[in-house]
Amino acid sequence: MKILVTGGTGLVGHAMQQVATDYHDHEFIFMGSKDCDLLDFPRTVHTLVHLNPEVVIHLAANVGGLYKNMSQKLSMFEDNLQMNMNMVRACHAAGTRQFIGMLSTCIFPDKPTSYPINETMLHESPPHESNDAYAYAKRMLHVHCETANQYRDTAHTCMIPTNIYGENDNYNLQDSHVIPALIHKCHLAKKHGQDFVVSGTGKPLRQFVYAPDLARSIIELLPYANRNSTIILMPDETEYSIGDVARMIAREFGYDSRLKFDTSQSDGQYKKTASNRLFKQLLPEFNHTSIEHGLKSTVKHFINNYPNNIRL
Repeated sequence: MKILVTGGTGLVGHAMQQVATDYHDHEFIFMGSKDCDLLDFPRTVHTLVHLNPEVVIHLAANVGGLYKNMSQKLSMFEDNLQMNMNMVRACHAAGTRQFIGMLSTCIFPDKPTSYPINETMLHESPPHESNDAYAYAKRMLHVHCETANQYRDTAHTCMIPTNIYGENDNYNLQDSHVIPALIHKCHLAKKHGQDFVVSGTGKPLRQFVYAPDLARSIIELLPYANRNSTIILMPDETEYSIGDVARMIAREFGYDSRLKFDTSQSDGQYKKTASNRLFKQLLPEFNHTSIEHGLKSTVKHFINNYPNNIRL
C-alpha cells in the first residue's frame, strides 16, 4: 500500500520513519508542515490528489503539554479542528478510503462512570478543564470519522495512544509534554548545580507508550482498522506517577539526590486510566519496550544531541 503520513517530522513521524524499513510491502510518504499547510484546504486537497495514497495516517497536530493546553486554548482548538476537518474532507475528494486519525487520552472524560476507560466511553462526560479545548477538537475528529463511515464507503479509524515519549521529541520547557520537559529540566539542573524541580505534587498517574512501539503498532493494526473504528494504543494498564517518572529520569542523569516538587503548581488531571483490552485482542503477540529501557534510550539520545538537533 501507498501510505501518506502527516506530521512526518514529529516525534511519532520520526519513529515511523525508523521502523518503516521493516515493512517492505508498503510505500511510505512522510509529509511535514513545510511540505503542505494542512490549514489550507485547497492545498491539502491538491497534495492528496497528487500523491494519491491508499491510506493516510494523520499524525499532524498543534500539540503540547499541560501548560500549553492551559495557555493557548483558542489556537489549539481552532488549528486542530480545522486541520482535522480539512484532512477528512481532502481524503474524500482524493478518493482515499482509509484514514487513521490520532486522538489522545486527554479527550477522555474527567470523571468517567468507571475505570479503566474503554473505546465506548469517549463522549460520556466532559474532559478535564485544563485541556478541554484541545480535547473537544480531537473528539470532533472522532465524530467526523464515525459519520463519514456511516454515510460514505470509508474505513476511517481513530487510534488513541496514551502519553507518548521517545527520541526526537519537543523539549521546549513551556510547550512540551511531561517526559521531555522533565528530561530538559533535569539536564539544566545538573548543568547548573541546582535542584531538579518538578511542577506539582508528582502524584498524578499516567500510562506511557514508547514512540517506536507506537509507530509499529499503528502499522500492524492497519488490517484491523476496517472493523474497529476506535482503538486505544498502549502497552499495558500499568500507571506511573509523575514522581516515579521524574525519579527514573533523575537516576539516568545520576542526579536523583536533588529532586524536589513545587506543590504550588497545577497537577492537571489526576488520572485517566485506559484499557488496552481491544489492543491485546488484535495484537496479542506485540512486545512493548519497558519504560525503564525507553527512558534510558531517550535520555541518552537527548544528551548525545543537546543542543544540536534538539527541538527546544
